[in-house]
Amino acid sequence: MPTWRNSPVPEPLTVSSGRNVDPASALRECRSAFVGVGIASALVNILYLTGSFFMLEVYDRVLPSRSIPSLIALCLLALLLYAFQGAFELIRGRMLVRIAGALDESLSGRIYRAVVKAPLKLKMQGDGLQALRDFDQVRSFLSSAGPSALFDLPWLPFYVAICFLFHPVIGFVAIGGGLILTLLTYLTNRGTQAPARKASEAAGLRNAFAQASQRNSEVVQAMGMTGRLAELWERRNAEYREENRRTSDIGNGYGALSKVFRMALQSGVLAAGAVLVIEGQASPGIIIAGSILTARALAPVELAIGNWRGLVQARQSWQRLKDLLKALPEAETPLALPKPHERLSVEALGSGPPAAQRLIFTDVNFTVRAGSALGVIGPSGSGKSSLARALIGVWPAYRGSVRLDGAALDQWDGDALGRHIGYLPQDVELFAGTVAQNICRFAADATSEAIVAAAKAARVHELILRLPNGFDTEIGEGGTALSAGQRQRIALARALYGDPFLVVLDEPNSNLDADGEQALSEAIMNVRQRGGIVVVIAHRPSALASTDLVLMMNEGRQQAFGPKEEVLGKVLRTQQAERPSPLKIVAEGQEAKQ
Repeated sequence: MPTWRNSPVPEPLTVSSGRNVDPASALRECRSAFVGVGIASALVNILYLTGSFFMLEVYDRVLPSRSIPSLIALCLLALLLYAFQGAFELIRGRMLVRIAGALDESLSGRIYRAVVKAPLKLKMQGDGLQALRDFDQVRSFLSSAGPSALFDLPWLPFYVAICFLFHPVIGFVAIGGGLILTLLTYLTNRGTQAPARKASEAAGLRNAFAQASQRNSEVVQAMGMTGRLAELWERRNAEYREENRRTSDIGNGYGALSKVFRMALQSGVLAAGAVLVIEGQASPGIIIAGSILTARALAPVELAIGNWRGLVQARQSWQRLKDLLKALPEAETPLALPKPHERLSVEALGSGPPAAQRLIFTDVNFTVRAGSALGVIGPSGSGKSSLARALIGVWPAYRGSVRLDGAALDQWDGDALGRHIGYLPQDVELFAGTVAQNICRFAADATSEAIVAAAKAARVHELILRLPNGFDTEIGEGGTALSAGQRQRIALARALYGDPFLVVLDEPNSNLDADGEQALSEAIMNVRQRGGIVVVIAHRPSALASTDLVLMMNEGRQQAFGPKEEVLGKVLRTQQAERPSPLKIVAEGQEAKQ
């Protein structure tokens, strides 16, 4: 068994509830667990009466009777009830943690696919990882004390009712305290919503700026940009710090106010109970029991205020997740189509960036048969790379279509289509792992033979064998352990893995030496000989050595398409016609002098 299989790479995610799971259905699947949390909360809140009734019995029965056996019996009973209360508290906490884990299991795969798909479909802000942070926020809140406080809040009327059984005065005091704490809760919610949202947005922009600076650290250091970028970072960080401070100040302020008010209210209940005892309207035990019960009745409100910031952030995160997943629905898996083997057809194609609804190029028409290679040429900004993205389906077809053997790209399942396409972008990006894992696209069922075959097809097999551990060499995050040319050639092997029918190469020789360019030409010829199609986006003429067709692009439009010699001859004649001859330049100069 090859050692690269045992490298620490996550296994493919399997979502038990299916690809199309959404947040609402994921929560519904946890409905029975939430019911269990509610039952545990009911038992906990009933058992919270233990302290109040214990003190009531001690003051009203044990002290007047001076009975030590009665006191011992009450203590044993109270300890037993406290033990049950602790057990139910533990069960409730563990159930909430399991609910968070169940949501993670149901939604994590869907959210990951949305994060990967979002830059291709939506206009993104920040570093594009906000959805993952939002999901972490929701999961962390579910595992905290916040949900327990929310489950305890509905029991406030129950405690108030018992306070009325002690004495109406104590009940009215508890109601007044509950109304004031409820008002504080409302003010906390209203005051923290906007700052929490702004803090989250500022954090996303700050993190995106830091990641961009890290990716371009060499440029930043070499060109003396550290100081200026540090000033920009300080501005973004100051915005985040200010919004975070506002949110914390508001939450902490209302939390401190509610805590002080609850303590004062508890003392007020003691004073009211003392007055009732002095006037003979209540027993001495009512003083302590009423104070404990009132404090317990209002404790969930205070705890909710203390955790309100987390609740607001979790609620905003949950809404953003719902909006993202709604904007990126999972399409049903279409009928499996046979492997393409005949042609690539582009029909009146117009495309542009996702969610921008702006055409970068339009009216592109051509057909390439199996065994051919198409070179796409044109000046910078003519739409060549945009065409490459549209050919592989990562940019939408706003007009026209791209078809493989007559089937439009949107008629294919994304993963199934990917097996028939190889793509080498301008900016090569490899993933942390071994060379072999990157070549086989991290496929769990990849064989050593297929990996070696792809490396040989890219003429990079010998290069890989010269690496410290051959195919098992760890390349680091982004392929930092390799040179730019090595990354490009390994990425070419990745594009050729599995013998895809359509191979799209965007400036594949930008970092290659003469040997690399020769290997590239041989790889293109190999694809043609096995009946595949290659599309090469070229700036350097050497990339066209193995092509038989050429497409000329200019200002987002197709200028010419046909056999290589014919199109290149036409382009050359056009350039010569547009370029004035030396005699004409001299004559125009003499006329100007006269």
